[in-house]
Amino acid sequence: MPSEPIATMLEMTERPTLSVTRPHRGGMLLRLEEPAIDFYRFLLRSIGLDSEDTRLDLADEELFELLQDPLIVVFVLFNGGAPAGLFELDRRTANEVELVRFGLLPGFGGRGLAKYLLATAIDAAWDEEPDRVWVSVVGEVDPRSLLLYQWAGFSPYATSID
Repeated sequence: MPSEPIATMLEMTERPTLSVTRPHRGGMLLRLEEPAIDFYRFLLRSIGLDSEDTRLDLADEELFELLQDPLIVVFVLFNGGAPAGLFELDRRTANEVELVRFGLLPGFGGRGLAKYLLATAIDAAWDEEPDRVWVSVVGEVDPRSLLLYQWAGFSPYATSID
């Protein structure tokens, strides 16, 4: 009998001071200003969110409307001219920011990009000076992801069966 996926919620209540190396080979971070729905879906599937992300089930019009919300921001990391990762922040709840999506595309691990991308996501999340920034890690993820979030200053505060 398969076990139920466990969600671990982590948060930070103070802006951390993180020191990371910028990516070489032309690393560039761009905000997805005009939602390109096919590109967004490609990114989610590429970072492995296709089986758990309900956004992939939304109609194009619904997804476009959601991504047009100025309180939801998506940034894409390019490295060597190719998309390498993304993060998405949701600021729709007062005084908090949720890091709702974060990940690297296959082939971009092991280069220090995850630390750089997460540090950049956290920095962007604190731009609006919220009371807290939080993230939920669900299911059978690489155990290193929890360690990465803790390295960045997140602390676990709850778990639940998803």
